[in-house]
Amino acid sequence: MVISRTRRWALLATVSAGLLLITLDNAILYTALPTLARELGATPAEGLWIINAYPVVMAGLLLGSGTLGDRVGHRIMFLGGLAVFGAASLLAAFAPGPGTLIGARALLAVGASAMMPATLALIRVTFHDERERNMAIAVWGSLAVVGASLGPIAGGLLLEWFWWGSAFLVNVPVVVIALVAGLILAPRGAPDTARHWDAPSSALATLGLVGAVLAVKELAHVPPSWPLVAAGTAAAVTGFTLFARRQRRLADPLLDLGIFRNPVFSSGVAAAAFSMFTIAGLQLATTQRFQEVAGFTPLQAGMLVAVVALGSLPTSLLGAAVVHRTGVRPLIAGGLACAVPGVALTMTGLAAGLPVLVAGMALTGAGLGAAMSVASMAIMGNVPAGRAGMASSVQEVSYEFGSLTAVALLGSLLGLARDVSGDMDTAYLVVLAVVAVALAAGAGLTKGAAR
Repeated sequence: MVISRTRRWALLATVSAGLLLITLDNAILYTALPTLARELGATPAEGLWIINAYPVVMAGLLLGSGTLGDRVGHRIMFLGGLAVFGAASLLAAFAPGPGTLIGARALLAVGASAMMPATLALIRVTFHDERERNMAIAVWGSLAVVGASLGPIAGGLLLEWFWWGSAFLVNVPVVVIALVAGLILAPRGAPDTARHWDAPSSALATLGLVGAVLAVKELAHVPPSWPLVAAGTAAAVTGFTLFARRQRRLADPLLDLGIFRNPVFSSGVAAAAFSMFTIAGLQLATTQRFQEVAGFTPLQAGMLVAVVALGSLPTSLLGAAVVHRTGVRPLIAGGLACAVPGVALTMTGLAAGLPVLVAGMALTGAGLGAAMSVASMAIMGNVPAGRAGMASSVQEVSYEFGSLTAVALLGSLLGLARDVSGDMDTAYLVVLAVVAVALAAGAGLTKGAAR
């Protein structure tokens, strides 16, 4: 079905609003957590799960929900996810205690995991012209970065004027508007009932992903609980091994492992993971350093890291405009490579001054913007429209693991380097050096992508 140009772009605005909610909610509690933990009387363990419940549940459900959307329709998944997300936001805003809030955060993740793959899949099945679709995906990718960067700012602003529940209540009016718009604009694609959705495969994927997330997150603790790390690792290995074996036997697998043989698709997945690793690592280390050493408020620190998002906006749109001429290789590998000197310039900013540091973060964002927009195109453009949900969920999982790995590993490294050196600036430089090395490795890994 051909949809008018106005309706297509209005739909893009609608699904982008949903994406912005998801990425904001993933980061907004970094500034809100101390206040809400104090108000609710949460223990440190409860505070940890208030943060962790959202990414752990979402990572576990993403792969299955994206593929389910290919069967039942992405419109249903998007609207249903929005409704659950809105209800969970209300529950979280007025939670009487930490247990209820943890449950509400898990329910938010259920809504987000249904909605997030559908946002990109709806773009894939609605925009048929390749150049127009590339621009739409670039806008989508830009908002993913913007949401992650604006989360701490939004949290700081809300806490300056309102109570902690406002961090969740702010979602509700956006959900209502997006629901109404989605009902009007989202295409009613006929469900593909001939396609079998394998529930055991989804359960195994959930086991593997949740186990991996728990293991990575536990490694961030000082000291880590090694039994929990071992249990998470065992669950991940068992889940992923059984999942891969089952996919090879199914006529209609939940995840077609053969798509990873496509070098363009695999490069897109790798670029998404390395980009989010960089963004999360910069956000984590910079906000902590400037609050602890320079006396920045959470809002000021959040505004500083938002420079990465600002730097990414023009290059993500430029990438969409020129990818048909350049191919994906220069933009994916070149974008990641361009971010390396950006991180190096950020490191020199500690001695040279804040303007140099800001310039370095803007340059880093410029490189990541080009890489991330084209990564999404490489992923979505190399699967048939009937598998858009599967491809989208793979990208979302790569986003989640890039961020989780950065927070876990770089958070631990930051604390360890600070303890060993006795100096936060030294620890900050160590973390940024690791980020630069990871980016260089990512550029090398994606260099062989087909044009």
